[in-house]
Amino acid sequence: MHASFENSLDFAKKMDQNDPLRNYRDLFHIPKHNNQDCIYFTGNSLGLQPKKTKEYILEELEDWAKYGVEGHFEAKRNWFGYHHFLTEKMATIVGAKPIEVVAMNTLSVNLNLLMVSFYRPQGKRTKIMMEAAAFPSDHYAMQQQVRFHGLNPQDEIILLEPSEGAHCIDSEAILNEIEKHKDSLALVMLGGVNYYTGQFFDLEKITKKAHEVGALAGYDLAHAAGNVVLNLHDWNVDFACWCSYKYLNSGPGGVSGVFIHEKYANSPELPRFAGWWGNDEKTRFLMQREFVPQEGAAGWQMSNAQILPMAAHLASIELFDQAGIQNLRAKSEKLTGFLEFLLQDISEIQIITPSNPLDRGCQLSLIAKKEAKPLFLFLKDKGVVADWREPDVIRVAPVPMYNTFEDVYRFVAIVKEFYSKAD
Repeated sequence: MHASFENSLDFAKKMDQNDPLRNYRDLFHIPKHNNQDCIYFTGNSLGLQPKKTKEYILEELEDWAKYGVEGHFEAKRNWFGYHHFLTEKMATIVGAKPIEVVAMNTLSVNLNLLMVSFYRPQGKRTKIMMEAAAFPSDHYAMQQQVRFHGLNPQDEIILLEPSEGAHCIDSEAILNEIEKHKDSLALVMLGGVNYYTGQFFDLEKITKKAHEVGALAGYDLAHAAGNVVLNLHDWNVDFACWCSYKYLNSGPGGVSGVFIHEKYANSPELPRFAGWWGNDEKTRFLMQREFVPQEGAAGWQMSNAQILPMAAHLASIELFDQAGIQNLRAKSEKLTGFLEFLLQDISEIQIITPSNPLDRGCQLSLIAKKEAKPLFLFLKDKGVVADWREPDVIRVAPVPMYNTFEDVYRFVAIVKEFYSKAD
């Protein structure tokens, strides 16, 4: 792919002119710096706001004012079944059937709720496998779930480490570790895309291997949903959850998504924490004491739908539905490849994200070999919104929905400017 790139602003502008998704940028609010659009490369942390978001939230506020409680059935999008307005589009984004997904709660809440059903340590099969460098909240959840079952996290959690001198974990090494612990492994629980390195794990192979040894496979897709192409149903993933405020552009603290494979759609005997909203919709208002779960992932709901966050989510995933996740991914590979191509000219920068596009999303994690923090502050002063991670990593994510090839070119030019001044 690199052979087709050129290191010039004219080339970047030409790529933008020929980009079939170029008009989507105009559908977002772009933060300003000195009255100019920022180079916003932190969609992996908080996505930008679609211009439609305010309209959709205001519609719900107006219906609340107009109808009060009757909005549950009289609102333009009735609140009683609001999650249904999201389901099909969410399913497309993660490669699922509609029955397998639901929007509810927030990410860490959902992760813990799913562990109730899918981490069931029995006999010798008690261990959880995860990345050593997983996002901290994943570690907290796994540790507390193990303790909840009266076990010791130090004994029960297997941490996957990269080989010496490497930053990413070799796929074969993961499969080998699963085989090594085949008699004691209860659950493989990885981040689909590692937040720090940007590595996209081979979820299909990992899931297959986990099942071969008798374990389940679940994933935190916070950095994968809306970023990479997922086929959760076909990969036979047991469960997954994700947030919507990163690549899915649904606002700070946005509603989370849940995937539960169709094979569990009618498993009322599967342990779960229950609430009113997960009960069969046809009998919900009969106020019966016995919990009768809805079919599929919706049966894991507990509380009333979060209407305002869901309205924001709807405004965003409609754009994904229009653009198409495959089309977004195709642009993403070119955009990230162009960034990688330009950065190779800068000896002070090391890219720790895999170079194979199949093994990464749109994020590149950069180690600045010298003056890392001053570089980050220089970028900020020049209107670049990037992300700093201790001790020396700058994460940048050119998001295909609203970032441009010109953004990428100008970002690298600013990095070069910093090191030319330093010299």
